[in-house]
Amino acid sequence: MDGTEQRTLLITLTGRDRPGVTSRLFSTLAGFPVTVADVEQVVIRGRLVLGVLIAYEDGADIGQVWTAAERVANDLEMEIELSTGKSKGVPRRRGRLHVTVLGAPLKPAAMAGIAGRIAANGANIDRIERLAHYPVTCIEMDVSGADPEALRAGLAIEAAEQQVDVAVQHGGLHRRAKRLVVMDVDSTLIQGEVIELLAEHAGCLDEVAKVTEAAMRGELDFEGSLRERVALLAGLDASAIDSVRDRVELAAGARTMVRTLKRLDYKFAIVSGGFTQVTDALVADLGIDYSAANTLEIDNGKLTGRVVGPVIDRAGKAAALTEFAREAGIPINQTVAIGDGANDLDMLQAAGLGIAYNAKPVVREAADTAVNVPYLDTILFLLGISREEVEAADAADATSYPA
Repeated sequence: MDGTEQRTLLITLTGRDRPGVTSRLFSTLAGFPVTVADVEQVVIRGRLVLGVLIAYEDGADIGQVWTAAERVANDLEMEIELSTGKSKGVPRRRGRLHVTVLGAPLKPAAMAGIAGRIAANGANIDRIERLAHYPVTCIEMDVSGADPEALRAGLAIEAAEQQVDVAVQHGGLHRRAKRLVVMDVDSTLIQGEVIELLAEHAGCLDEVAKVTEAAMRGELDFEGSLRERVALLAGLDASAIDSVRDRVELAAGARTMVRTLKRLDYKFAIVSGGFTQVTDALVADLGIDYSAANTLEIDNGKLTGRVVGPVIDRAGKAAALTEFAREAGIPINQTVAIGDGANDLDMLQAAGLGIAYNAKPVVREAADTAVNVPYLDTILFLLGISREEVEAADAADATSYPA
């Protein structure tokens, strides 16, 4: 619109949700010389709230519209509120963002703090929707008129104070275009660190665990620390790898996440500072499209204490993401990277969206967003996929899946 002032009527229907309510109201309005200026609808626990803003010209008998709308409400046994006004037809403010809030539990104080930060940033909440109510509560808000970096910084402070996770992403096609997800393996896709499970068999767990922790915090060069830890495994019988492979457990929600993404035609990849002797089994089990990892050298049935070929380190992970995207024919800005340690930093920063999952502080600070709940499938919510959509798709397959 050009900013010309128009007369408006806001019609708000509230009551028990049932099929045909929206159709009935608009069919009634179709008989009058009015135009639809805006529509909002939400259903909460079977209660429908439908708001329709119509515009009309001077001279139109809006009283007839008013009476017809009240008749619809009476017939449907719903409550109705009507109010007239004027609008200049100002378009929605630019800078649309998605703000996703994850909490377990999600308390009113957290929502109040987040809404307050959004208002303090000079932004407006245009729409609120629940994406999940378990195992965490996830609320998504469409926000307009905010500076992304300023809002992200303010909400990060609020999230820490309220002990919730908050993600800020650009809205529109940019978000929906994500098509490749690349994930770290140890302590991300799976629980624990494979090299530490091997170290248990070799009797050097404490020493290896200390080096692993320092490397993940970014205090040690990853390649050097990996070679140092692998050297401690020299002489270990290769059968220990089979034992470790059998002990590997997926992170909670991992299978649900991969299954859902594959169902939606995403490409899914893993990149690991761990070992192909374990990741190859994950590829086969989950139907993973691409993978990259290190390979333990084995000679005469024993680990030599060396790896074969170049080490997949921090730079190697970013290079793998780039190569996977090239093979899939997907631009880098349409990729998502997920990791927890310092050796994931380059990959997280190279991707279109970098997610720190239960990560070390240095990683949380550098990533686009952070998730700190122990359910990997909550990452689906950051992509706009609701719990109800996941369950409906599972039901349509008539299959009961493990998480």
